[in-house]
Amino acid sequence: CFININKETGVSSAFIVNRVKRLAKTPAGHMGTLDPLASGVLPVAIGNACRLFEYFSDKKKTYLARFRFGVTTETLDGEGEKIFRGDVPAESQIQAALPSLRGKIPQIPPAYSAKSVNGVRSYALARAGKQAELAPKTVEVFSFRLIEQTAPDEFSFEIVCGSGTYIRALARDLAGALGTYAYMSRLARTASGVFHIESAVDLDKLTAENLHEYMIPTEEVLPYPVLNLESPRVFNGLAESVTEKDGLYKLYRSGEFYGIASVKDGLAKAEKK
Repeated sequence: CFININKETGVSSAFIVNRVKRLAKTPAGHMGTLDPLASGVLPVAIGNACRLFEYFSDKKKTYLARFRFGVTTETLDGEGEKIFRGDVPAESQIQAALPSLRGKIPQIPPAYSAKSVNGVRSYALARAGKQAELAPKTVEVFSFRLIEQTAPDEFSFEIVCGSGTYIRALARDLAGALGTYAYMSRLARTASGVFHIESAVDLDKLTAENLHEYMIPTEEVLPYPVLNLESPRVFNGLAESVTEKDGLYKLYRSGEFYGIASVKDGLAKAEKK
């Protein structure tokens, strides 16, 4: 099962997972970390659900972000030391630059990130004053929309993107396209796949006694059709003939959810339980 946590600013994703793990008295893991400065949706898997993250095909994430223009920091967020200064663009200039950062685009991860360089985390190299050579990675930005100007040098945006996209890097690259600098001053994730902020629960509301009230059954959030099988073959790791089309299915046995099954060339096989 899963719990959709509304992470507050200043708390790490690891802290939340450990808290849920203690309450549930079973292994737990998060589905996409959030930086301590960010808030919002943090789906946490409990028990066997931890093994199913790869089967969530809809990995789109929605963010509300604020970028402060005319200055940037080492970390590309509000925690870093200010290092460059430039002009603050007009709203019309920002609107004109946004299309270049939509779609599939190359993105160089921030120097202060968990990316590894020769086995060493990039943030560790950056803290040691060493320049990390990070290769660009293709990310997908489905939507990048300017919402409003929130301060003389700050604008808010709604961003819908795929996994692996750094919002801090979008602030850097948007400003770079405008010949200036920027950093991410605020970030909130409002959706992660099928999990939305409207149904998220605050961590401080969870207790060992009420945890079950907020648990979301795995079968309710997996984006696959249902496959009912009774033959013991498929539940013993063997293939079973079926008429369903190729693809992934939610596997049920005697009306109870069992796990994930894959169908290929008329044969079904259990994938993960």
